[in-house]
Amino acid sequence: MHRYLVIANQTLESPLLLDTIRRRRSEGPTHFHLLVPENHRDGATWDEGQARAEAKRRLAEGIAWFADHDIPMTGEVDTTPVDGVGNVLVREGQDAYDEIIISTLPATLSRWLKLDAPSRIQRMTSVPVTHVAATMATAER
Repeated sequence: MHRYLVIANQTLESPLLLDTIRRRRSEGPTHFHLLVPENHRDGATWDEGQARAEAKRRLAEGIAWFADHDIPMTGEVDTTPVDGVGNVLVREGQDAYDEIIISTLPATLSRWLKLDAPSRIQRMTSVPVTHVAATMATAER
């Protein structure tokens, strides 16, 4: 069975992410684990508890959305994509996943890309890291 770690938040329902996951499923038995990092907004009104609650809500929505597309997933939330992947790999082991798929907003909007998250995650592991960037149309939904 192939195991995939999927990292997404605002792009959970991206058609490109869904297509990527469907392609992996077509290759044989799979298990997907969804990591939803907290969305830390800039500004004086940001609250860590709100960010955690929003991430948990997004996780539940994402798991339900993928289930509606016949793709079962397990999942969890963490503070950032890089820290989250690090925590998963420490807990599960460096070779627990066959691939890590990170879904981001387009480069002009993505905070994760400004933080170089895909490259930083790739440096943490020897498994392939696939970056899927949503289109502007998806980001504006």
